[in-house]
Formats: sequence, C-alpha cells, structure tokens
Amino acid sequence: MNVFDASLQPQDQQRISALSGWYQLLEDRQQRMDCPNTYHERLLYQADEMDRLGLVTWQEWRDLRLEADNAYLWAVHGGDYRN
Repeated sequence: MNVFDASLQPQDQQRISALSGWYQLLEDRQQRMDCPNTYHERLLYQADEMDRLGLVTWQEWRDLRLEADNAYLWAVHGGDYRN
C-alpha cells in the first residue's frame, strides 16, 4: 500500500482521505441513530468543504449530498431500528 501512496500527488491523497472520512461517517450507524440532524449536517458540511477545496467535481458533490439526504431520511424514518 505504501508504494501506491507514494505514487499519488498530495491533492490525490487529500481527496482519498477526505472521501474515506466522509464514507466512514456515512456508514456510522450509531451516530446516525443517536442524532440524525447532527449526522446529516456533518455529512453536508464535509461535502461542501470537499467542493470548496476542489477535491470533488460538481457532480460528485451533488451525489454526496444526495447520499447524505437519503441516509438522513432513512434515519428519521427509523430504518436502523428495523435491522
């Protein structure tokens, strides 16, 4: 893995790190269940920051926000409690 990391440009490494963190938060079931509003706001904020820093394209930014919205709707609908 280190060989792969060494071949990446700093911006690519930052992009991978940011997206990895975003998806880790997206999959954090406990946080989603504990406070759906805060969970949703954090996902949107992180997506907006990636866009502001130029780490994602407009389409990727939109897709991240849509995924965040869907996860939020799942949470407030009680989807995690049924699994």
